Amino acid sequence: MKLSKVTKEAGSPQRRWYEDACAAAHALDLVGERWALLVMRELMFGPRRFSELRANLPGISANVLTQRLEGLEAAGILERRRLPPPANAQVYALTPWGLESEPVFQALGRWAARSPFHDPTLPFSAASLLLSLRTMLDPARAAGIEARIGLRLEGQDYLARLSGGAIAIAAGPAEGADLLLEGTPRAMAAAIYGGQPWAGLEAAGALRITGDRALADRLPSLFPLPPKAPPPATAD
Repeated sequence: MKLSKVTKEAGSPQRRWYEDACAAAHALDLVGERWALLVMRELMFGPRRFSELRANLPGISANVLTQRLEGLEAAGILERRRLPPPANAQVYALTPWGLESEPVFQALGRWAARSPFHDPTLPFSAASLLLSLRTMLDPARAAGIEARIGLRLEGQDYLARLSGGAIAIAAGPAEGADLLLEGTPRAMAAAIYGGQPWAGLEAAGALRITGDRALADRLPSLFPLPPKAPPPATAD
């Protein structure tokens, strides 16, 4: 039986479609435009203003960001909200369906971290760091650890809870946690993934540690990076 072609509804994103019934192809219809996935990444931990999104996405123009926000909104992946007074500002937030995409980011992150061409020294946003922690945690290494870790990044507080070999991270007060880490996402990534000592980063003024230093020293071992894939063979 021949299937009839489904007509796209009015208001759907205006772009080139793959015209392929494969769900993976349709996913690319929805989020395959350049910057679209990174816009979604920045919204994984809560609503953001336009200016905040642009600041955390180096290289994107205001025009392109506007286009991506409009396309993702039309697809039902994000929505616009108005913050209550006194802020009274417009923000963008992922819809419940949009938030369901996190496992896609985690699978892509684990896979791409194996690339021999991955450069961890490039700009790294708070959302990038937090998502990487939820992606790279080794449940076996974290088993038996019950702890609350405060993360103060780019003027925003987050609270990470280690429990049962899993980590939950959400925006919220960081005060009173067993360990409080304050600094740039790049500095924290350098310690957790890059093997740089916490003390050296503290001495350089890149971050500050308050609380359980033994826990801080143990953190890097909980987030091992996957082994690198072999580089491409060079032509003789």
